[in-house]
This record gives sequence, structure tokens and C-alpha cells, in this order.
Amino acid sequence: MNQHWEDRVAAAWASFDDYPQERAHEFRALIDALVAELPDDSPLGPFEQACAWDSTGHSDRAVPLYREALARGLTGYKGRRARIQLSSSLRNIGQPEEGVKLLTPELDAPSDELDDAVRATLALCLSSLGRDREGLSLVLGALAPHLPRYQRSMANYARALVEPEG
Repeated sequence: MNQHWEDRVAAAWASFDDYPQERAHEFRALIDALVAELPDDSPLGPFEQACAWDSTGHSDRAVPLYREALARGLTGYKGRRARIQLSSSLRNIGQPEEGVKLLTPELDAPSDELDDAVRATLALCLSSLGRDREGLSLVLGALAPHLPRYQRSMANYARALVEPEG
């Protein structure tokens, strides 16, 4: 779509906190109105609608929309966001194993500002599967570069959590 549309979507999201839970339907209607301006086959439509459902507490309604957006070819930054958010929603509806399958390849994707979100969401999915050591390793590994000191130690501890003892 064009930048004007993207700006209006950004403005809608900037107003999200103006909609208390009892008015969540009004926020979703605002997003739906913007989506109605898109071509029928645009992957942006289901992505924005999924985000709106997800952000208003309806992971179950968001999952099929995220899947649709990805199936329609949502790529790049928003595609990565969709995979992160879909994985989180899958975890919320009791399907964390699917979230792990979806996010694990993202660990090897080109690095961007979403790397830590990938690791945090994957860690939650792993924890839901009882794989807490793996999840903690991911979180410590993501945290280590942001620490003012102990980066190397924390990175080593993260690796040690999942390396076979020997």
C-alpha cells in the first residue's frame, strides 16, 4: 500500500490505549475500515486484523488471520512480526509446539531489531513445553549483549544450559 495508508494505520495503533477493553470492538472496527481500502488479496489486511484481534485478547481469532497473511506472501519485517505474533498466539491457545516449529528457523534469519523478540517468544513456547533450560538459554543469550558488564559470562552460561555435559 502507500505511505499515507501506512501512516493512518500507525496513527490507529498509536491510539490503541484510548480504547479500554469494553471498547475493543471500536478499535477493531477502525482497523477493519483501513483494511477495507486494500486490494482483496493483500497480505496486509489479515495481518493488521490479526494484530487487532491479538491485541484485544483474542489469540484464537488472530491465528487464522496471521496464517492467511503469511499464505498471501507477507514477507520482510512484517512477515517476521507475523511469525513472532502467530507463535505467541499459538502458545496462548495451547499449541506451543507449533510456535517452536515456526520460530526456530528465525534464529538463523538475517539479524534485525526483532531478534530478541524471536528469542523471547520462542523461550515462552519452549517453557510451555517443559523445556525451561532451552528457553532460559535463549533469554540469557538475548540479554547478554545488552548488559553493561558480564556479556561474555552470560553468553557462556546461556550456552552451558543446553550443551551436553562432558
